[in-house]
Order: sequence, then C-alpha cells, then structure tokens
Amino acid sequence: MFESVFFRKFLKVFVTILFVLFGLFYGLFYFFTSPKSDENILSEFDETYLNPKITHHNFKNLKYRKLTIINDTILPTIVFVHGTIGSCVDFIEYMKDSMMYSKANFVSYDRVGYNYDDQNEVQESIAFERDMLQSITKNLPKNKTVVVGYSYGGSIVLADTTRYKKEVLLAPAVFSSKEVMPWLLNFYEWKATRWLIPPIWRQASKEKLSHRKDLRFFEDNWNQNKNDILVVHGDKDDIVPFENATVLATKFPKKKLDLIQVRTAGHGLIWSQYEFIREQLILSLN
Repeated sequence: MFESVFFRKFLKVFVTILFVLFGLFYGLFYFFTSPKSDENILSEFDETYLNPKITHHNFKNLKYRKLTIINDTILPTIVFVHGTIGSCVDFIEYMKDSMMYSKANFVSYDRVGYNYDDQNEVQESIAFERDMLQSITKNLPKNKTVVVGYSYGGSIVLADTTRYKKEVLLAPAVFSSKEVMPWLLNFYEWKATRWLIPPIWRQASKEKLSHRKDLRFFEDNWNQNKNDILVVHGDKDDIVPFENATVLATKFPKKKLDLIQVRTAGHGLIWSQYEFIREQLILSLN
C-alpha cells in the first residue's frame, strides 16, 4: 500500500517536472528561433560605429524587410540570401566585423514567410525568390556586387544568371536527388503534431518539403549561369550533403567554379567556420 502511494506521488511529480521542462524548452526554442523585431536587430549594432537601416518593401504585393549598411558608396556590396530556416540576421556578425565593413557595404533581407510577424506564406518557388533577389539588386552596380547564398539561398543565387562580380554559395542545396528529408519533418506532416511547431518552423517545413520538386525545374540548367562562382561546403553536412557541391562542380569549367571542401564541418559552417568564411568573402571582393 505504502509503495503504491509513493509510486503515484513519484509519477505525478515526475510528469509535472517533465511538462515544466518541455514548456521551458519549447518557450526558449520558440523565442530564439523566431524572427527579431526591427528594434532588436538595430540594438545588435549599439556598440559599433555602423549606421544600419531597416526598410520595408513590397514585391508582387508581398511585404519583406531589408537590412542595409552603407559604409562608403565607393565600396562593393555584399548581398546575403538566407536559407531555410533563416532571416536577415543570419550574417549579422559578418556585417559587424571591422575587417569586412571596411571593405564592403551590405544588404540582407528576410525572404517572404520569414519576416518578423509575417502574415504571408513561403512561396515555395525558386523562380519567385530569384526574381525577388533581382529586384533587390537591380539598382546596384553589378560589377561591384557579390551575392552570397546559404543553403536554400544557394539555389536562389545560382538561379540568378545576372552577371555579378561573383556568386558565393555556402552549403548550397542544388540537386533534388541529394535532398535529405529530416525525420523531424514528420511533426509537420502529422496533423496531430503540427500545432506544436512554432509558426516560423512550419514555414520552413513547408518550404523544405517542396524544395526537392522545385529543384527539378533548375538543376539541369545550372551551367547557364556564367558568373564566377565560389562554393564552400562542409564534408560532414548531414542537412545538405557535400555531394551537392561535388556534382555541381562537374557542371562548370574549373576556371568558372572554385570548390572549397571544409573538412569535418557540418551545415552550420557560416557560424562554426566564421573566420574561414569571412576570409573567403573578403577574397571575393578583390
């Protein structure tokens, strides 16, 4: 009898602790992965001498947000395109880096569906994203513009055949046969668990699930891009396998595409390999 009462009390306490820990983890996960407000983004630059500007625009009647830093009008411009999941702050440490802002101006933007308090759905279209990127770069001098795409952003940049100074693809997801569908996507596909997923991750899941099909409209024509291209990819990438980069390299003459294999690096190389990526971006400006 005593053991039964003790077990029920123990089970009640255990379940309560479990729910509290789950709620705490979920709250932290929701907070740290949700897009930041304009005020929070600008506060990231409080201890710098930079003068960032956040502006809001429309493309095909869909709103998006753009973060711009003009350090000197004679400098080249780096345009960052984030992946899935992502936002305009993904490259913020590069934009704040003194070695970089002495050499470039910056543009970074939230793709539709990833804006702060966004009421729009992701468009699930590389063609739409390419056209939106072209609208953002249209007033920039192309011979002084370096376009950088990370992950899903890599396919967007590669689809843009505008002649830029250079295109840089970081861990690009560019071939349908190499797409990995993480098991956690099941939580989005199962209606019983979809409600648990934070809104921004529902958008990312939706885009990820359609990406493989969408890539088939582009992957046979990647070599139509005549830009000088740099690809940097980690060989331990479980999200976007390194084979994306090796197959892409076979589609271009060696003088047009330079592939750098980062040993032991995973998909988060823009953060884990920060100093190396920074060096490659600086070299791309020369």
